[in-house]
Amino acid sequence: MKAIIPVAGAGTKLRPHTYTQPKALIPLAGRTVLSFIIDPLKEAGINEFIFIVGYLGDKIQDYVKAKYPGLKTHFVRQTDRQGIGHAIRLTKNIVNKDEVFVVLGDTICEYDVQEVMKSPNSMLGVRKVDDPREFGVAEIDEDRFIKHVIEKPQIPKSNMALVGIYKIRESEQMFQCLENNIRQGLRSHGEYSLTDALDCMIKLGARFQSFKVENWFDCGRKETMLESNATLLKKSSSTGNKEYQFENSVIIHPVSIGTDCTIKNSIIGPDVTIGDDTTIDYCIIKNSIIGSYSNLFDIVLDSSIIGSDSNLRGETRSLNIGDNTSIDLG
Repeated sequence: MKAIIPVAGAGTKLRPHTYTQPKALIPLAGRTVLSFIIDPLKEAGINEFIFIVGYLGDKIQDYVKAKYPGLKTHFVRQTDRQGIGHAIRLTKNIVNKDEVFVVLGDTICEYDVQEVMKSPNSMLGVRKVDDPREFGVAEIDEDRFIKHVIEKPQIPKSNMALVGIYKIRESEQMFQCLENNIRQGLRSHGEYSLTDALDCMIKLGARFQSFKVENWFDCGRKETMLESNATLLKKSSSTGNKEYQFENSVIIHPVSIGTDCTIKNSIIGPDVTIGDDTTIDYCIIKNSIIGSYSNLFDIVLDSSIIGSDSNLRGETRSLNIGDNTSIDLG
């Protein structure tokens, strides 16, 4: 089985951070979004990964090769972004006829990967949502088999959303459906959708069973990323909080503080992630994500995301600042 992870999106809803950093590499609860995706698949025994890259793809490639040197990896570039279906189609020659495990590059979910892999059926991850009109939607029978899937329907017949996790046994049929849709110009909301190809497979007789994910963490916008960071920090703290010792400072868990950080005269937490080699002095920080190699002095931050290599001095603000930024609010 091969894993396919599309990470070619520009992450426009997370700008300015995604001007200089792929969304999949933004720090979250002491890790990156991409590591939350790769680690459970690797632990389940998958050791061959196909990454579909585009915008800032070199950073994705450098990160994967440095952090996961033992994996067999392929990097496929999507220069013309026409949707997830179009992206998956680019992997055909690498996949050949093997089974595939597709996980979208901004999808962090909690689910039993081993159980999904053991199932003899193709499987799609689903979760009940309040407003399914912004998602792919699955109509499911009493045996959890999927009768129909549709991308972002205006009048949904189900509130079970596709979360972006797909185990597909019939990869040859998937590529045939993708090619047919692209050849016929069959788009949903202006893009070639993987959902449309899956529905094509169902009509041709493929059987997909649904599985429910326990938790689904949204990393698409500043507000939801901060919520996900807080939730993941709380979950990791349940297995024991790391003891931090910093000069004249108070640490309020849950927090994640990277290596070689200097923190003095400050209050950090709760719900704070700080990257490596960051210096903080005379600050109060809560519910925030701070990148690596940043310097913060005499500032109060709440509900903020600060990119790497940034310098901040000044007073209380709620900020959304990208990498390589220098701000003096004094």
